[in-house]
Amino acid sequence: MKEFIISEVKTETAVLVGLITQQQNERKTGEYLDELAFLAETAGAEVVKRFTQKVDTPNSGTYVGKGKLQEIKDYIAANEIGMVIFDDELSAKQIRIIENEVQVKVLDRTSLILDIFAMRAQTANAKTQVELAQYKYMLPRLTRLWTHLERQGGGSGGGKGGSVGLRGPGETQLEMDKRIILTRMSYLKEQLKLINRQKETQRKNRGRLIRVALVGYTNVGKSTLMNLLAKSEVFAENKLFATLDTTVRKVIIDNLPFLLSDTVGFIRKLPTDLIESFKSTLDEVREADLLIHIVDISHPDFEEQIEVVNQTLSEIGVAAKPSILVFNKIDAYTYVVKAPDDLTPKIKENLTLDELKATWMAKLEDNCLFISARDKLNIEELKNTIYQRVKELHVEKYPYNDFLFQKYDE
Repeated sequence: MKEFIISEVKTETAVLVGLITQQQNERKTGEYLDELAFLAETAGAEVVKRFTQKVDTPNSGTYVGKGKLQEIKDYIAANEIGMVIFDDELSAKQIRIIENEVQVKVLDRTSLILDIFAMRAQTANAKTQVELAQYKYMLPRLTRLWTHLERQGGGSGGGKGGSVGLRGPGETQLEMDKRIILTRMSYLKEQLKLINRQKETQRKNRGRLIRVALVGYTNVGKSTLMNLLAKSEVFAENKLFATLDTTVRKVIIDNLPFLLSDTVGFIRKLPTDLIESFKSTLDEVREADLLIHIVDISHPDFEEQIEVVNQTLSEIGVAAKPSILVFNKIDAYTYVVKAPDDLTPKIKENLTLDELKATWMAKLEDNCLFISARDKLNIEELKNTIYQRVKELHVEKYPYNDFLFQKYDE
């Protein structure tokens, strides 16, 4: 699969570029570039400088305007920078113009995420989904790619994946490449259908157990919590998209069994095509009876992350599912103490954890919990809440099994 990666991010130095607009102020742009830097670090790049530009709308050719692009070009040349990464998705025209100007590798947010996905994919399902997403990204940008894809046409799938015989006698290289990619994409879609059927069979064989799915923004601690509840060893680290393949474990709390799944984390500005490619991974979320939405309360922008997750859940049609909001990393929560002579109203950054709990979160009552998966704080409270919710869902879904809970509750 490595041969299909559009860009290879290893240990190169990089500069980041973002825009300040009427819709995105300087503070928000700074937060987005923080996340972009984390993405670059996850992919293996070293970020050495950030550039921002105030504009009404992105320039259709240079994204930032000729003057700012010249400034970026001069810095890259003077400091031997390996690549420049933009915080938005660039068009083929923009990439071509910018590359011709700066003479180094140009990535946008989407291609960087795709690189990380390709690095993280382990199973056949994830690898197939990543490859399909890469081709969806690549197709409209073929005019700038100096590729000869006919050597890749057979792919790892053999037979149906081949496309050498499709080229016409008068076709250009671009037309041939498009044919090859479209043929490969059709093959990958068929492979995903086959994988999905196999997964459906696996789900049907799991018996009459309530399904619980961990969802949330990337790097909020879902895998750590999964390991804690399931007593398993799911891969977890402080990097974005550490989990790409859905993991399902059988969990038992007070003799009550249920299935717990850990899913891929969501992120801001995630392209629709990428969500589309990973819909089969999100099937565990669709088929779940209960969602546990994990939030990193120590993140300064956690409320927007909640909105990103809710929007994504809405896009895949599961926003109305029963859910529990779990604020993780309370051990890392910090706040700014106001000076005694500061008479301005308190803002979120000035609230203690107890004061924060008394805001809109208090209205959620039992559907809102505060924990630290790392330090194992309030985990018993979380287990008790999950037990009660799973029990209620089980009785509702399988009423004839109600007598079983007499034993569970003894």
